[in-house]
Amino acid sequence: MNFADILDKWDDMEKAEAEKGRAKKGAPQVSHKKANAPTKEEKELLRQGYSLEAQMKKDAQKTINPMEAWLRQHDTIDKDALADEYAESRKMKSRTYIREMAVEARIDLHGLSRDEAWARLNSFVGDCQARGLKKILIIHGKGVHSHGSDPVLGPMVKSFIEQDKRLGSSGHPDRFMGGSGATWVMIREK
Repeated sequence: MNFADILDKWDDMEKAEAEKGRAKKGAPQVSHKKANAPTKEEKELLRQGYSLEAQMKKDAQKTINPMEAWLRQHDTIDKDALADEYAESRKMKSRTYIREMAVEARIDLHGLSRDEAWARLNSFVGDCQARGLKKILIIHGKGVHSHGSDPVLGPMVKSFIEQDKRLGSSGHPDRFMGGSGATWVMIREK
């Protein structure tokens, strides 16, 4: 027996085993779908005049800034963005910037009792924090119309600000915004 006879015998054995496997399993399952056939969505887009090839050509022509590609590949930190964030945080800590910042919401507590003012102020601060506001103005008056000798709302507002962890720095605006009869407050971020 020569090598060619051995190979022929080997092929015959392989064919016989394959025939046995097909007989046991039945006919092999064949998909009747064409390879790379468009999906229903793609057919609808084609019907509307959208060309997949044209879109692929557009996508292939898009280029990315080489520096941006390098930054994405090497996962580096954008130092300019960090510097901008740092400058913004320093600006927010600057007392003059905070003082000159525009008031975003205000509440007037005139005519309310101490307990009513506390409750209304508590819900107002919660609402402002939920809306993402940074600076609010609380108008409490100077206490000229208070019953008795001492003002009621001014000290209550000061006490509220000191006790509430949602609130930060505070101060009195200029006389055109209420002077000592009003208090501006910075709301801390969540």
